[in-house]
Amino acid sequence: MMTETFTTSNLSKIRPKLRTQGVVSGNFGRAKVKSGSSLKDIGVTNAKVVKCTTQNDYLNRLYEAFDSTEDSKLKKFIYQEIRKILIQRGEW
Repeated sequence: MMTETFTTSNLSKIRPKLRTQGVVSGNFGRAKVKSGSSLKDIGVTNAKVVKCTTQNDYLNRLYEAFDSTEDSKLKKFIYQEIRKILIQRGEW
């Protein structure tokens, strides 16, 4: 009976290459990008006057939009917003 041993295999000499180039896996094909949110500066402004819509104006706009739209998803969203505001005010 003859037994051979493979002592000269190159498999133990293969080292994984450190990735320093190319795309980051899990980045959906985009090149390497700096991490961090693009929304970190949201709300920051240099304007001297900022006009915010009052809740009453918003509610009136919601009522108008609800009456004028035929889209069922939009109607559902508007209904939920109106309901949320009226519950908050204790009028629901």
